[in-house]
This record gives sequence, structure tokens and C-alpha cells, in this order.
Amino acid sequence: MVAPVIVKLGGSVLTRKRAEPRVRRKVLARLASELASVHDVPIILLHGAGSFGHPAASRWRLAEAPEDGEAAHRPRGAAVVSAEVRGLHGAVLAALLEAHANPWSVPASTHATNDGGKLIALDDSAIRTALGQGLMPVSFGDVVPDRSWGFSILSADTIAVRLAKELGARRVLFVSDVPGVLRTGPPGRPVVEPVLTSEVVSALKPGGGGPDVTGGIRGKAQAMLAIAEAGADAALISGLQDGSLSRALRGENVYGSWAYAASR
Repeated sequence: MVAPVIVKLGGSVLTRKRAEPRVRRKVLARLASELASVHDVPIILLHGAGSFGHPAASRWRLAEAPEDGEAAHRPRGAAVVSAEVRGLHGAVLAALLEAHANPWSVPASTHATNDGGKLIALDDSAIRTALGQGLMPVSFGDVVPDRSWGFSILSADTIAVRLAKELGARRVLFVSDVPGVLRTGPPGRPVVEPVLTSEVVSALKPGGGGPDVTGGIRGKAQAMLAIAEAGADAALISGLQDGSLSRALRGENVYGSWAYAASR
């Protein structure tokens, strides 16, 4: 199998995370067109939940161990989050079809298992089959069965790390509403960190603009380091800059934050 490129479209670029569930349709349409324009690279597409999943997941505490009396209500929370995230997933699939791509839905909840909020099993056979048939497998951050907690959150970032290792991805692109991992520079303005190291990541704080149950920017940066350690370049780039995604898919090192493969 030809080494794929994994793309993760963040919920922050697809939705407005501080608002009621709403898709940024113009942004999604352009990103779908950029994905569809690249024909000689196998692409695995993942996407976050944004305002379609994070608020409800936080409200139902699905990223945490259930406390006394919560276990009985957890299935209801799982059902709500699952339905919300699939609303966004449907919009992503529709945009890809409109752009003349051939997406193939692979919901994580039917292929993954957590234990105590940590991924312990991910069956990637459906993704491999889709790639072999010339399709673009599309998965997403989801609520999945959990052996200890009943249900818990599996982020698309975690899926990206696992697939990069198992499928030997050539690079992994995290597409966000910011141009990279930001730090404060003189005179107090944000500056993009061009190269991620363990020292840079350890200084980051979790969090971001709106509810996030997947670790925020620090969690994403840690995922990028894990991918680099496994042998693939990983980047955080802007999805609001026309052409950045398509150029990165074709192998260009576009502006953003990069974690370079340990084997380089």
C-alpha cells in the first residue's frame, strides 16, 4: 500500500466552537475542494467535533471517569454526543461529494474501544479496504465504548497517531483556525513556533477558544511529537489560508508548526 497522508480538520476551523452547532460552510467547501484536487496521494481524512460535540461531551462529563450516580445517565450523554457529531460528519461528507471526491465513512465508534478514557483497540481494516478501492476514508472524533467507564471520548488526534503508526503515513496535517502553535513574542504578540520540540510542548497550556474535552493545543502538539517519533512529519497549519492544505498534501512544507520525523 502506498503511504497515505492523514489530514485532520479541526473542529475550530469547521465550526464556531463558542456558538450553537453551526458549520462554517464556505471554509468547509474550500477545504473539500483542496482535498479533492489532489489525485496522486492517498488521503485519510479525520475531523473534529467543534460545537457539534465538545459542549455536550463536557456537559455529560464523557472525558472523565463517572462519579457515583453518573453511570446510569452516561448512555444518554453518549447518544446525544453521537448524534450531534454525526450532524457535522454528514456535512463533511456532503461537501466532499460536491467537490467530486469519493469519501467513505468509517465511524470510530464501530471500530474502536477505550479503557479508562484511553484507546486500547482500533480496527483499521475498513480504512485499509477503502484506500485499496481508491476511496477517501473519513473518520472523526467520537464517543466510543469504554470497558471501565461505559463510554468515553476518542479524539481524532488520537486516531491520527494510531493510524500514522499502523499505516506508515508519509505525513500528518492538522488543519486549524490558527497558523500554528503560538507563543507570546515581543512586544506581546503571538508568534508561530516553526519547529516543535519536547521543550516547546511542555511549556504549552491546555485549552483554547471554547469547550474542549480532548486536551486543547497541548494535546494536539503532544500527538504531533508522537507521530514524529513514529517516523512521519506532522504539521499544524491554517485552514483559513487558501491553498495551504493542497500544497501541504503535495509535499510542500507550508507555513505552520512542524514536528519532523525522528528518522530525518
